[in-house]
Amino acid sequence: MTQINLNLNAEQIQDIISNSGANDLAKQMLTTIFNQLMEKERDDYINVDAYSRDEHRQSSRNGYYEWNYTTRIGRLELIIPRTRDGEFSPSIFERYQRNEKALLSTMLEMYVQGVSTRKVTKVVEELCGTSVSKSFISSLTNQLDEVVQTFLNRPLERKYPFIFSDVLYIKVRENKRVVSKAFYVILGVNDLGERELLNFWISESESYETWKALYEQLLSRGLTGLKLVVSDAHKGEVRAIKEVFGGVSWQRCQVHFMRNVFDKLPRKNTEQVRDELKVLFKTNNIELARTLKNQIVNHDASHYEKMVECLDEGFEDSFQYCSIEESNYSRLKSTNLLERLNSEIRRRERVVRIFPNESSALRLLGSILIDIHDEWQSSPRQYINFTHKTKKWID
Repeated sequence: MTQINLNLNAEQIQDIISNSGANDLAKQMLTTIFNQLMEKERDDYINVDAYSRDEHRQSSRNGYYEWNYTTRIGRLELIIPRTRDGEFSPSIFERYQRNEKALLSTMLEMYVQGVSTRKVTKVVEELCGTSVSKSFISSLTNQLDEVVQTFLNRPLERKYPFIFSDVLYIKVRENKRVVSKAFYVILGVNDLGERELLNFWISESESYETWKALYEQLLSRGLTGLKLVVSDAHKGEVRAIKEVFGGVSWQRCQVHFMRNVFDKLPRKNTEQVRDELKVLFKTNNIELARTLKNQIVNHDASHYEKMVECLDEGFEDSFQYCSIEESNYSRLKSTNLLERLNSEIRRRERVVRIFPNESSALRLLGSILIDIHDEWQSSPRQYINFTHKTKKWID
């Protein structure tokens, strides 16, 4: 018989589940994948292959136990590997379970509160039967709320020279109405060049007061070493950055600024000035960028007054990343670091469409972000590769 070795990571598993129907084939495939992943994790924990004798082994195999695990496509009958020391636990499975629980909790709340759709009802019936107790939902949500709050209050022990922030708007039911809420996300790049999720929150709208509170909370948790904040040009946030982080530079998202500048131009017969602007925004040397900007301003002020005014006013803020000594870190010029997170949030948000309440939204979206943060921590990869001089500048 031919042996098939599956090699799928947690993100690929999530995609399979998101795109699979509730059928036996999908459940059999996922059962096989989960069992193989846990078997591999046990091998890594013990530190030797099966039937091998090695003095460096951590422990030894001790069979399996059966466990039923509920997913959106039904129950999976899994066999969980054990070790003789009793210390082994499949961490990949646990991280995945948190994300699934968050979505399940949100859909159950929708069902119980009488806002279910055919899709929600079908999912609930497949997962839990038609009768769902409030105590079951309460126990599930309490577990997730504790995880989210622990994460949001954890101490920040490294230095974070760069942070990125953004706001998305989500739909939430409130007082029998559907309202728009602001979901805040703050990421950091630490002194090793690695990405970390620092903070997230939900508020009525994007405001100075909320940004100030979130940034002050970062300081209270131990944020140090900050040199640059990258964000959009919301006046309230810019004011909060200046007040909370004295001596820190603000980098206006250059991608959004560039769109604003281009929007000030007529659509026709502006190819030359558009090409000049593209060259300008690809420049990482601040002195050269200023020279190119001044040339555009002097040459085009009479032809494209609004564009020139917009460019001149926002230029310095959108090129602050160039001030970092001995570096051309183009990844610091915009909030593109947040795009993957935003797309993941939107992908899962489409399943729910309208959150039953604010707490449910924070629980689900927070769990998604924490899962992504855990992936970054389990396989750290430099987002920015610091030069020696810049590392000294950060220290």
